[in-house]
Amino acid sequence: MKIIDISNDLLTAEVYEGDPVPELTPVCTLENGDYYNLNALYAGLHNGTHMDAPLHFLDGGQDIAAVPLETCIGPCRVLEVSPGIITGELVENSFPRGVERLLIKSGGRAYIHDSAAEALVYYGCKLVGTDGLTVEPPHSTGATHRAFCNENVVLLEGLNLSEAKNGEYFLIAPPVKIGGAEAAFTRALLISDYIFWSGKTN
Repeated sequence: MKIIDISNDLLTAEVYEGDPVPELTPVCTLENGDYYNLNALYAGLHNGTHMDAPLHFLDGGQDIAAVPLETCIGPCRVLEVSPGIITGELVENSFPRGVERLLIKSGGRAYIHDSAAEALVYYGCKLVGTDGLTVEPPHSTGATHRAFCNENVVLLEGLNLSEAKNGEYFLIAPPVKIGGAEAAFTRALLISDYIFWSGKTN
């Protein structure tokens, strides 16, 4: 099985402006004579590689614990795009159809306009990921997130797609289960061969 880790380290990943800077604080240490190591973590739920649930932008929306696991696990497509704003017209003209899980690779420099979000929803996306800190274009007021959240589309943000090429993969990216939370940390993985789930032997 060929595994590509598409997660960024929580403590060293770039932090979105205004979000908490994550910090690991020792509670017990072997070095100080304790009989085990124990750390406490301070972080925002949108630090590092994480998943947004609809509750992030919708009052009463689905929380992260309610996100269906089948949305987070299954065939996906990595699509490399040029930096800039992804418009609805670009989705209509250039994006693949019938992809339930789409990961957008741009070196963190592409953003999704709300018209593109609406088009992706129309074409059946249930999960959209990005290697940027957010899917939202600069200076936006949340229209892209709301377009996705209104249709219970979950968002994977802060991915590391440097080792993933254009193409088909199997995604494993369930979020940490935190009832009532709008987001959660995610250890996202791509499987680049189909052997373990398709029955193929070579």
